[in-house]
Amino acid sequence: MKAKAKEKITFSDWDLAETLNDKEDIIACIEVALAENNTKFLFEILNSLSRSKGMSKIARELGVTREGLYKSLSPEGKPSFATINKLLDILGLRLRLEPKSA
Repeated sequence: MKAKAKEKITFSDWDLAETLNDKEDIIACIEVALAENNTKFLFEILNSLSRSKGMSKIARELGVTREGLYKSLSPEGKPSFATINKLLDILGLRLRLEPKSA
């Protein structure tokens, strides 16, 4: 018996922007990032959402340059709360607080 040739496995680049289409999934990802105090993950989600909606368009609505928005939402970025809040509004989201459960 001849041994079968091994199948070549290839991986394509995965882009979060292409998978975050459902508002419930988006909200769940943001809630996880906030619960874990993981700003890098939060910025990655917001960056991906902005790219999926058109980074240039989002940047114009925010009143910043496209490059500035990329920089703000990079892992090293430090956007202001006002920027994040306005970005969420543009993306059709808003922050809401609720009491911690005991």
